[in-house]
Amino acid sequence: MNFKKAAIAVPLSLSLLLPVAANSAAAHDHAVPTVSDSAVDLRATLDQLLSEHVYLAVETMRKGVDGAKDFEQSAAALQGNTDDLSAAIASVYGDEAGAKFKDMWSAHIGFFVDYVKGTAGNDEAAKNAALDELAQYKEDFSNFLSTATEKRLEADALAEGLQMHVDQLVGAFNAYVAGDYEKAYEYEREAIHHMYMVSKGLSNAIVMQFPDKFENHQAVTPAADLRSDLNYLLSEHAGLAVTAMQNGIDGSKDFEASAAALSANTEDLSAAIASVYGAEAGEQFKQMWADHIGHFVNYVKATGANDEDAKKAALTALSQYKDSFAKFLESATDGRLKADALAEGLQMHVDQLIKAFDTYTAGDYATTYPSVREAYGHMFGTSKGLSGAIVDQFPDKFKAEMPSEMPKTGMGGTASQGLPFEAILISAILAIAAAGFVTVRRLAADKK
Repeated sequence: MNFKKAAIAVPLSLSLLLPVAANSAAAHDHAVPTVSDSAVDLRATLDQLLSEHVYLAVETMRKGVDGAKDFEQSAAALQGNTDDLSAAIASVYGDEAGAKFKDMWSAHIGFFVDYVKGTAGNDEAAKNAALDELAQYKEDFSNFLSTATEKRLEADALAEGLQMHVDQLVGAFNAYVAGDYEKAYEYEREAIHHMYMVSKGLSNAIVMQFPDKFENHQAVTPAADLRSDLNYLLSEHAGLAVTAMQNGIDGSKDFEASAAALSANTEDLSAAIASVYGAEAGEQFKQMWADHIGHFVNYVKATGANDEDAKKAALTALSQYKDSFAKFLESATDGRLKADALAEGLQMHVDQLIKAFDTYTAGDYATTYPSVREAYGHMFGTSKGLSGAIVDQFPDKFKAEMPSEMPKTGMGGTASQGLPFEAILISAILAIAAAGFVTVRRLAADKK
């Protein structure tokens, strides 16, 4: 029942070596903000597994209705995610609870598969039956979580959140089938972000249920929120990049929409950087980030044209990018992140995406999807390092207050807020784009 063992087993950083200055011994003092302790790491683990579930579910449903050659391997990756989630639950609540979780979680994926099959067969009765099963699942699963957390999460609010999850995935799938690809990717992004509210609430409940196991740390603090926000944007970048590259080489009808979603992610990341370091730094980040995506696009184009020289040129450009971007981040964080280690991690990101793409084009799907999961998970190490540097740089902006009691209104927020699940979700989605993460303007001022 030690969740920390499971957190170690899940490869969050996958050897990304980024120094986190905030994680010193002093971080055990509640007055010192930190992005990594037993409670925050729990939340980050759930961030990864729950958001990855949505990403893989959306992709697998699309591939299922298209009859794609890599459907089985995509579904296997989704099953691997289920296995990891179930092991995490078992490490907290025991093997019996873990097995029950796995049965229910696998069943709800099966209902989505039934909906896909019903859609492919133009069988409205089968589609409605699948939706009925999902409606029953939300009731059963919310009761399971409410009982497991000793009602720290209330069943009614959980059921509302689970229905939102269902509606988002079905909405993304229906829009895709209807050819409304822009809406399909909007739903996908909403569905992915939704799960960060789930991980926030669930980790909060677990930490308050077992305070001794988590050394009386808190899962919900300003510093933890920063790490989680970066978890979302950076891992979404990796996921959308994989999708856009596959769509590009396949000449898929939804390529433009997937590229637009990737661009929107870049806009959000750039706004976040600007909110910390100023507009000038935000623009510099945006240009470099967009350039590196462009180099991946050039690699895809060269692959389609069987142009080995152009492929090598794209890889050379990506290698140069990693060095300049690493120096940018080292400067922005006043040396808290070291350029050499950053460049190593950035090269790993490049290698993972290229491997996932190359194996996809070669039809080696059994290698593709472990690489996709590796690339997705790698970004959680990046966000840990970057958020740790920012918190260490501006500690006064991330001081946390001691919690009062566990919220009983759902999976986001605090008891004092008293907001319903939907309001918390909506406000979080709006806030991430509008306000960024913090409001410090440092680098631009230093450059003047």
